[in-house]
Amino acid sequence: MPNYTLNINGKERAVTADADTPLLWILRDELNLVGTKFGCGIAQCGACTVHIDGVATRSCQMQVSILDDVKITTIEGLSQDGKHPVQEAWKEIDVPQCGYCQAGQIMTATAFLEENKNPSEEEIRQAMHGNICRCASYNRIEKAVKVAAEKMS
Repeated sequence: MPNYTLNINGKERAVTADADTPLLWILRDELNLVGTKFGCGIAQCGACTVHIDGVATRSCQMQVSILDDVKITTIEGLSQDGKHPVQEAWKEIDVPQCGYCQAGQIMTATAFLEENKNPSEEEIRQAMHGNICRCASYNRIEKAVKVAAEKMS
């Protein structure tokens, strides 16, 4: 099996894996970064969202072989102390019910707010549309993104 050196959460990590192994399984099974969740396996639900060079990306479909020269950020690397403005807004609004999708939701919201500092409700809804919440916490998610935008400006 080939060896890869990945930049994950600001640290170089060496892994050995088949070229087509999804990043999700490298994170969870090889590096014990289990905040990134498996949801659907077909990049449709958003539970596995991480940042690749700052862009919200579904890790379940991202093959390890194409990740040598990128910066990967997982929910564990978003903030050392859990005090990122999006994480703070999530707590303030009390968004999660079961919590399973929340790491992906937070990673999507964070990447979105880095690009759009003052989003409208419709822009928030569109940005978060690809993340599924089986508990249907969508109203609280949208409210938390708006609160986070205020905290980040």
